[in-house]
Amino acid sequence: MILQEVILCATAPLASGSGSGAIVLHDIQTGTSLASFKQSSSAPHCTSFVETRDGQGGFILVAQQDKSILNVYNFQKDQLALKIVLPERLSCIALDNSGSFCAGGTAQGRIYLWEVASGILYNSWDAHYRHVNVLKFTHDGAALISGSDDSSVNVWSVARSVANFLPLLSYHTLPVKDIVCGLGAFPTCRVLTASLDHSVKLWDISSQSLLTTFYFPKPISSAVWDITERLFLAASPDGSIYQVNLFRQRTEKHAGQTIEAVGGAGVSDVIRVADEDSNNRKRLITVDQPITVLTISLTSSLLLVGTATGLIHIYDIASHQLLRTISTHKGMSISHLTTMLKPPDLVGHVSLSLNLGSSADAKDIIPVRPIVPFHRMKDPKTREAHEVVMMLPVQDETPGGIPSAYDYPEAEFQRDYAFFVQPNAIGTSEASSARVVELEAEVENLKEQLGKAKGINDVMWETVVQKVMTQEKQKTAVEGQNNLVPGEGEDDEDRVERPRKKGKIRSK
Repeated sequence: MILQEVILCATAPLASGSGSGAIVLHDIQTGTSLASFKQSSSAPHCTSFVETRDGQGGFILVAQQDKSILNVYNFQKDQLALKIVLPERLSCIALDNSGSFCAGGTAQGRIYLWEVASGILYNSWDAHYRHVNVLKFTHDGAALISGSDDSSVNVWSVARSVANFLPLLSYHTLPVKDIVCGLGAFPTCRVLTASLDHSVKLWDISSQSLLTTFYFPKPISSAVWDITERLFLAASPDGSIYQVNLFRQRTEKHAGQTIEAVGGAGVSDVIRVADEDSNNRKRLITVDQPITVLTISLTSSLLLVGTATGLIHIYDIASHQLLRTISTHKGMSISHLTTMLKPPDLVGHVSLSLNLGSSADAKDIIPVRPIVPFHRMKDPKTREAHEVVMMLPVQDETPGGIPSAYDYPEAEFQRDYAFFVQPNAIGTSEASSARVVELEAEVENLKEQLGKAKGINDVMWETVVQKVMTQEKQKTAVEGQNNLVPGEGEDDEDRVERPRKKGKIRSK
């Protein structure tokens, strides 16, 4: 099955120098571990990845929390593929969706921008006055958004590399901890920013304006947005998760029930989310452990919560019910958490649709995306030469950029899609019918084995009984011969016959 959703999480030790973490992939339905990439310890917002697509293998970048090192992993190998020495230790990194550019922020407020294929350092500039906490690319990769401890949010143009594309978004009063970019091409997308000043702000980039401020009773350290932008969830470090619906029903006298958006009045529009409100209490999820990261599944039906104790909780968003908990990483801290489609070239789980003899042959069908060491300084000559290493996939049969190994039959695609959207509903009937067939075959096999066992038992019983009876008869005959005395037999016969004669005479 190609359409299988998996969890990618990064772990880090609770105390610096107490070991190393890992990058682990879990099955979202069962929680079992599928692959593990060790020798890595990352802080929050220091892990980024690109999925396997367009005939090229994906990769994972992990900035080490205590070193100026960037670890590179490929999905086809569980070992470290490349170790890049950086100009300084990074506090956060980000990759655009195409995997073309990598951005890194530092504790001194500086931002670096590299091209992944060539390693060229396009630019580095002083973006903030203090620690850079989070970097996010827009979905089209046209802009880079940064949040810092100086409470400001900056929007940078990737094409210009250094100049602010828009004015500073500086309505926060405390450090900005998380940024979420909505769908859409820049600058038509909207952006959520979460801060320790108890607020989450909704920005409209195209109009360069603040739409709404959501004020919470506790500081907000992480946020996640539904892909349809109907709701978002914000988490505080102490374990409280607040659900905020961005649309509500409104009943009018003549028009009946209508759906309207929440907020949008500008800077003065402040919506308070309180714990005491009964409606808000229904939208509150309480976790017993400190929360480090949030994410939503690809189907927008599950909420995944990473904690500082190494647990991953999976909740149903509609009912807020805890479905399962992954406790494999106890004693560690979850620093990164996201969901993705299972890579077809994942080590140890190579897709059967690739028609490979072994997992080592995956690189022949899906070549590894080339990554070269990043430059530590700007070099005009290298930028002018601009040499880029690129692997072009072989396209013998199927045009359009997808190798023939990715041919997906229509019936199989529809079945996998139905299972992906509703795994429980679709899988119940198919699993039940398959189980019935399996049980019927097992019953027939047991009947056959029972018949054989019964036949063997009957033969053994008859043999043993006959042998015992023969031995008893022989023993009785021998004892009778030994106890027999001459003459006694005649007297016994006479004694037996005499009563018979008397009886006959009396009867006459």
